[in-house]
Amino acid sequence: MQEYGTSNVNLRQMIADHMENGFLENIIDMFRHDNSLYPLISALIQDERVRVRIGVTALIEELAGLDAEHIPGAVPGLIRTLDHTESFVRGDAANLLGIIGDSSALPHLKKTATLDADPNVRLLADEAIKDIEEKKP
Repeated sequence: MQEYGTSNVNLRQMIADHMENGFLENIIDMFRHDNSLYPLISALIQDERVRVRIGVTALIEELAGLDAEHIPGAVPGLIRTLDHTESFVRGDAANLLGIIGDSSALPHLKKTATLDADPNVRLLADEAIKDIEEKKP
């Protein structure tokens, strides 16, 4: 989260607060109208509030169909998050990469599926790999 400037930290906080309060449709509209928000996904899944993290998954599931052109903007941050110290963040990152389906994440997911200390994270990385491979043309 340190990579973002003060205004992006405030924006991330506002999005997370809206997510916690159930305003998913509003957030979907924000992302569809401003594709520069996608890099915030990796910061949002680090939020300690479960409702926010669940909301981020719902957001990505919706945007994968509605904004497939821009959703890969979340991939670089999610790849970096596969090395996070918290296993729930690594697992969420793997899951979201699988939903997005960008094949550039495969080498990173394969490394996670093999080397991560947490068996649940390894399982989520394996599932993400399968999801991406099934989406390949």
